[in-house]
Amino acid sequence: MKILIDMNLSPAWVSVLEAAGHTASHWSTIGSLNAPDREVLFWAKANGYVLFTHDLDFGAILAVTEAEGPSVIQIRAQDISPDHAKNLLLNILNKFAENLLQGALISVDEEKSRVRLLPLRRDKTE
Repeated sequence: MKILIDMNLSPAWVSVLEAAGHTASHWSTIGSLNAPDREVLFWAKANGYVLFTHDLDFGAILAVTEAEGPSVIQIRAQDISPDHAKNLLLNILNKFAENLLQGALISVDEEKSRVRLLPLRRDKTE
């Protein structure tokens, strides 16, 4: 799987993910360090990457735009270092690989994970 690591996560995640057999890139090697979230999302989708982030804004963008991709994994743990959260992320990648290929927003912490398939749609009331 190809994974784009957002600026709010350490570039050390690249080697962790590559050691597990994934293709990984940190945004700092691709685009502007202060690029807007929409630009990061667009690049990930255009290049077939899953976005890995600690930023909750990406879920909001997916919901508002009802986008069908890219898939986003939001880590919501306090300690987001690779040393602490490596197994958490690798388990999510394995367990939900099919969902990620189809398009999903996955929020994960040490206690639980929540998977929502894309596009995210708000219930409309009349």
